[in-house]
Amino acid sequence: MKVLASDTAMVMAAGMGKRMRPLTAAMPKPMVRVAGKPLIDHALDRLADSGVSRAVVNVHYLADALEAHLQNRDSPKVVISDERDALLETGGGLIKAQDQLPDPFFCLNADNIWLDGPKSAFYDLSARWDPEKMDALLLLVSHARAENFNGKGDFHMDALGRLKRRTSGRVAPFIYTGIQLISKRLLRDAPEGKFSTNILWNRAMGEGRLYGLSFTGLWFEVGTPEAIEPTQDALKRG
Repeated sequence: MKVLASDTAMVMAAGMGKRMRPLTAAMPKPMVRVAGKPLIDHALDRLADSGVSRAVVNVHYLADALEAHLQNRDSPKVVISDERDALLETGGGLIKAQDQLPDPFFCLNADNIWLDGPKSAFYDLSARWDPEKMDALLLLVSHARAENFNGKGDFHMDALGRLKRRTSGRVAPFIYTGIQLISKRLLRDAPEGKFSTNILWNRAMGEGRLYGLSFTGLWFEVGTPEAIEPTQDALKRG
């Protein structure tokens, strides 16, 4: 029987979307349409298809438009974490929303598009999850499975799945997809205000508690307007 580690996901949707300009001049990036629907709906539909019943979505830039779009959604049930007063970055956004999140919880970027492999990404993460060993389990993809991506990668992963960062000037074999499963232990003693999740990851890495899982599907980098058309073509091919 398939079992999910959590029924809730944090969906990071508060960013300014600067790389997606000019499309984001009048709309938040999660509302940019790819293959006929907004980016955030691609992510939320994947959550619903996998049985994740609740999504906590943070909002900041053009928040009214995004919140209006989400208000009638039934599956997953959407709860808003309001960052209108101040954009808190990824780490600060998690801390602001933590009282609305169970332990553990999924976390993903609102602009993620992917095609699952044999199983849902969320089931793969759940099957690998070990709360005794892990503060966070990051879904990673190899360069061959990362469409529209031209960077040097993010992480190296050892035989047990523990992660270390790419060193300067080198290429790392794995790219972070923006999808992870998080223990609330990761959030302990966090800084106040605006900060990156990288601060929490670095501590977990130093304690040997940051792990990765290699994704068996395809993941699409959709960070710029130029990436939309090739992503749409790939989705049509399935």
